[in-house]
Amino acid sequence: MNKKQLQTEQTKKKLADASKALFVQKGYKATSIEDIVAATGSSKGNIYYHFKSKEGLFLYLIDEWDREWEASWAAKEHLYRTSTEKIYGLAEQLILDDMNHPLTKAADEFFTGEKKENDIEERISLMFERHLQFNKQMIEQGIESGEFKADNVDNLALILESTIIGLSQMSRGMESDQALALYRQAANVFLHGIAKDKD
Repeated sequence: MNKKQLQTEQTKKKLADASKALFVQKGYKATSIEDIVAATGSSKGNIYYHFKSKEGLFLYLIDEWDREWEASWAAKEHLYRTSTEKIYGLAEQLILDDMNHPLTKAADEFFTGEKKENDIEERISLMFERHLQFNKQMIEQGIESGEFKADNVDNLALILESTIIGLSQMSRGMESDQALALYRQAANVFLHGIAKDKD
């Protein structure tokens, strides 16, 4: 990264950090570009130069949140000895992160809001693709170790991601221990199903 690129990244981070408090306090929809201009002391033109739109700025914060989550997971992944343990660990980290992250409410508004511009839709698709790749890698490790039966890994990764997204929406307003129990049960269902063993 050259000096100009570094300065651009530093400016983007400053603008995003100053905006983050607004999104946390007011929510995504209620925060306007004018609010961001007032909070950052930057011009509207400068904000649009770096992010193109309010959506672009918010997605930058979501990307940052994703990277923090991945770093947190990488730091403790070695604590799980098996792929099965990793699935349960994943459920635990997701619920604790989701319930405690200051941007959770604003992110719900962002993802369930109106149709996005094409470039934003593409960036969201790339983000979900990263999530699917993460899921696939974990499932493939479980198949290779003999813990999981060989199956359609792409479908399983998609089922896992869909379960996570659904749980995230449906567990809003729950107490953390109740939500954690729900996520653990979901991990259990994903790993073992609900059909009764036939004698």
